[in-house]
Amino acid sequence: MKQGPRYHVKPRRQREGKTDYRKRLKLLRSRKTRMVVRKSLKNTQVQFVEYYESGDNIVASAISKELVSKYKWKYSTSTTPAAYLTGILAGKRAKDKGINECVLDVGRYLPVTGSKIFASLKGALDAGVDCPHNEEKLPNEDRIMGKHLDKNIMSAVEDIKNKIIGGK
Repeated sequence: MKQGPRYHVKPRRQREGKTDYRKRLKLLRSRKTRMVVRKSLKNTQVQFVEYYESGDNIVASAISKELVSKYKWKYSTSTTPAAYLTGILAGKRAKDKGINECVLDVGRYLPVTGSKIFASLKGALDAGVDCPHNEEKLPNEDRIMGKHLDKNIMSAVEDIKNKIIGGK
């Protein structure tokens, strides 16, 4: 183990590879609400987070499990359509709390074109939240609607989208 008067131990989250502090500092300097998208093997989680010196404050949040419990989603919650619907749900909740603009925080994920992270961003954009983005990074409409998965999933996506945005 290195030691000496000039050796600096990096913060624990940086050593563990969980936080990129340079990227986080750039996002915080924008002074905008961050749209934090995190995915696991089974779910996608979208949160709108505001920074305070005492700690981050989560203003609005949604997880893809809610699609099953509240909206009777019958398909997998780890798919691109589920990530899109989770983004719509979180975006709608953020709009209700008065958030009109945000900046996307992808964390340590690589920004791959058409990924679930950008599907969630597309959902938040469709809910009415402004976020700077590149149109080329967003997934195409067939992928968002689940055409690559099943023919029946397309109607389910439309139904749930109308329930969330329409407020039914």
